[in-house]
Amino acid sequence: MYKNYIKRLLDVVLSLIALIVLAIPMLIVAIIIKLDSPGPVIFKQERIGQHGKVYLMYKFRSMYVNSEHTGSGVYSGKNDSRVTRVGKIIRATSIDELPQLVNILKGDMSIIGFRSPLTYHPWTWDEYTDEQKKMFDVRPGLSGWAQIHGRKKVEWNERIALNVWYAENVSFLLDVKILLLTIVKVIKNEDNVSEGETVKK
Repeated sequence: MYKNYIKRLLDVVLSLIALIVLAIPMLIVAIIIKLDSPGPVIFKQERIGQHGKVYLMYKFRSMYVNSEHTGSGVYSGKNDSRVTRVGKIIRATSIDELPQLVNILKGDMSIIGFRSPLTYHPWTWDEYTDEQKKMFDVRPGLSGWAQIHGRKKVEWNERIALNVWYAENVSFLLDVKILLLTIVKVIKNEDNVSEGETVKK
């Protein structure tokens, strides 16, 4: 019952409250981004969601326009020249993720789930095994079981295995645990920088 109904209800209520409370701070961030570099405030990117459905994930733009497929590609390391001055700050504090509260309200995402992958990275939908596709039984989230076990430092096969475990063991107490540990990691800014390619076939 929690996985199918209560979890979604909590997502709607908590994301709505968060959007109301953070409305003014998010507006200020939007203005600063606009003043810092030309381009849209919100960055939209196709991601794979629940049951393999593709959706547009929202983030505050932290890179210069049209820089996603240049330089180091999907991997953005420490001193990435594609990241704006404001982008460095909002990435370090995870403020860039706040627009995903709208994704949660829309039903694309959950507060806790799995970090949804790109449609082409680490591989396409058809390349996931049946076992790996089990992670898509739940909605993607702002954070998840894999994120508190290494975030960007964990190789993708291991990351997916952690996500599958979560999908098979979803519970209210587990979500609370993940949320609390996520807050600690964000405050400490742990494992928040890609250190190189983390894909193994």
